[in-house]
Amino acid sequence: MKKVYLQTFGCQMNEADSQEMMLTLAAKGCTQTDILEEADIVLVNTCTIREHAEHKALSYLGRLAKWKAKKDDRKIIFAGCAAQRLGQKIKKKFPHTDIINGAKNIDNFASVIESQNLFDFEDKTNPTLENKSPIALVNIMRGCSCKCSYCIVPYVRGEAYSLDPKNILAQVQSALEKGASEIVLLGQTVNAYSYKGFSFSKLLREICAFDKLARLRYLSPHPMFINEEFLNTLKDCPKIARHIHLPIQSGSTRILADMKRNYTREELLAKLKALREIGIEVSTDIIVGYPKETEKDFEDTLTLCQKAQFSAAYCFKFSPRKGTPAALLKELDQEILEKRLDILLNEIKKSSKAAYARQAGTTQQVLFEKPTNGRTSNNFWVRTKKKYPVGAVVDLQIKESKDTILLA
Repeated sequence: MKKVYLQTFGCQMNEADSQEMMLTLAAKGCTQTDILEEADIVLVNTCTIREHAEHKALSYLGRLAKWKAKKDDRKIIFAGCAAQRLGQKIKKKFPHTDIINGAKNIDNFASVIESQNLFDFEDKTNPTLENKSPIALVNIMRGCSCKCSYCIVPYVRGEAYSLDPKNILAQVQSALEKGASEIVLLGQTVNAYSYKGFSFSKLLREICAFDKLARLRYLSPHPMFINEEFLNTLKDCPKIARHIHLPIQSGSTRILADMKRNYTREELLAKLKALREIGIEVSTDIIVGYPKETEKDFEDTLTLCQKAQFSAAYCFKFSPRKGTPAALLKELDQEILEKRLDILLNEIKKSSKAAYARQAGTTQQVLFEKPTNGRTSNNFWVRTKKKYPVGAVVDLQIKESKDTILLA
């Protein structure tokens, strides 16, 4: 029986892709190990959204040469977004790599490993993976068709297509029966999901109908696809988390147009207001120093953040990705980027601290991911002195906030 060591770089979508590939290997009789030296196969699933993420994966692949050299029958599978972007260039630089499986080919992973004929597998009828987490990740879409000017994802994951809701619902049911309390739906623009007229909102309602479901989340939605049907679904379905991570990228209409984000500052503010009125906490992603960004454009981003009062934000300096339209633009001076990023981070720190402080004195539903740590529906971390079973959902009185943790 072959043992597989899994190393995943990147987002939760990459984590879900890794689990899908691991399930394929489990169907071939493999088991997963957390000890590298025990492994016969190393599966490396990669990210390429930023250059740093790709370098981390390639550096790790390079270090695996020593691991492989210790035993003749050890194999390495290099998969995901970096594998898609670099292709066979990987084998030229890292000849110890056995299989390259790009992100566009995740669905065909079984055929890829069978065609290489590198492994002596024994097929299993009902493969399972041990899931130690109360949270189950479920892919509902592949790829992205938005083609934002700075983003490499559509080029490495391909055009967007939605998966069959019957298969999604079956996967959700299976995860709940195996003990999951929370389901996280994944897609590059997850709220753009549409399968033969079956909308994202309908999918949310169908999943909320499962009795065993405690909470439903989704990543990552796009502001362009927030509509009245979706807002009404949030109102009607309390199992859907009272939090949305909504990447805005900029608060300037001019920069948003250049980024090809397909919404304006005014439209964004209106949608944020509508979410707030339902009681949804909002976190976000923001790019600082996009080429052509003026002081006025940055000020628009800053004032939007002040109005939105985000509970958290991932803020990044613009980083060009080769192959995207924005990579051809002249970059701003790094000193300007550093200054603007520092100002923005301080603003976000203030709004995040205020968001946590607002929770003091409230009663929150906490889903425990560790015996003394869990998350509220609106995505705030809670710590308790008392221990609870992992996966338990408990209503707790929040005593106080301390930095980015709530104490109950």
